[in-house]
Amino acid sequence: MKRYPLNLDLQFFAGEKTEKATPQKRQESRKKGQVAKSQEVAAALIMLGGILVLSFLGDWMLDQLLAIYRINYIQYISWDITPDTIRLMFEQLAMDAFLVIVPIMLVGVVFGFLGNYMQVGPLFTAEPLKAKLERLDPIKGAKRIFSVRALVELAKSLMKIAIVGGAAFGVLWFGQEEIFSLSRQSLRDSLSLVGGLVLQMGMVAALILLSLSTLDYMYQKYEFEKGIRMSKQDIKDEYKKAEGDPLIKQKIKEKQRQMSMNRMIQDLPNADVVITNPTHYAIAIQYDAETMEAPKVIAMGKDFTALKIKEKAKELGIVTMENKPLARSLYAQVSIGDSVPEELFLAVAEVLAYIYALKGKLS
Repeated sequence: MKRYPLNLDLQFFAGEKTEKATPQKRQESRKKGQVAKSQEVAAALIMLGGILVLSFLGDWMLDQLLAIYRINYIQYISWDITPDTIRLMFEQLAMDAFLVIVPIMLVGVVFGFLGNYMQVGPLFTAEPLKAKLERLDPIKGAKRIFSVRALVELAKSLMKIAIVGGAAFGVLWFGQEEIFSLSRQSLRDSLSLVGGLVLQMGMVAALILLSLSTLDYMYQKYEFEKGIRMSKQDIKDEYKKAEGDPLIKQKIKEKQRQMSMNRMIQDLPNADVVITNPTHYAIAIQYDAETMEAPKVIAMGKDFTALKIKEKAKELGIVTMENKPLARSLYAQVSIGDSVPEELFLAVAEVLAYIYALKGKLS
């Protein structure tokens, strides 16, 4: 049986999103408002907070509502209908209604903020609010409507309705005897009983929704991590972008070396001696007994730079002296502009003394 060789194009696999997102990718996604977040968590906490407010302040809120009805049927009914009385009546009713609903509003805001803060932490961005024309594309809109994600969201909604509806039915089933006795009780007792059952159903539904929202957050986190995956090529491109183009970096380094060389060549006429290896290193030393406490290195280089320093020193008539150990030590321990260290001061002083004697500066 004849076998044919299997040729694989590895570049094809380089484009697959198989790698976890890098910290930079996560930061960019966060700036755009793309984070792992479930809307169900905030909704469940808001519902739970509202139920808790009703359970603690329900009697007070009921008294406030009854007071509104009383003032309508006792005080307002006897007023003369004038623009002033109508305005005053609506102002008082609006204020009374506001006092009743403000605790629920505050709890809704606090629990809603808490639900989002627990998931994404401190985050403020206006990126999702920007107008984008691609959002008006009907083809992309249809794809979103009939996508797998939309089907998952539909399944979650149906499951949530079924579970919460089943829990509410269970509460009513266990309280059916009390419900059947409503006709034999007073209006206040009937309202209290109905309110208690509503609170029970609300509490059970809130706890169930909170549990479901936890699972939904885990699913949203999985989808988010899957959505921001990167290919190997993406990681390489990000690294190049962070580090810079190698060609540009090479040109920058070359420019920096050239500028450094020019500065050294400009300072080289002030040198008293150039100490060499003789071929690999060249260190130019300057010393002025009146202004300097110790000799200073004004130019140094290795290989090609050392060759340029020696050539320029020859043009300027600067003495070049070979001293391999001293040249290596100076190159390893001293930078341009530094003074000669104490451990090398004696060796450099001997070289300078020899140069001065050679030039006739010493008697």
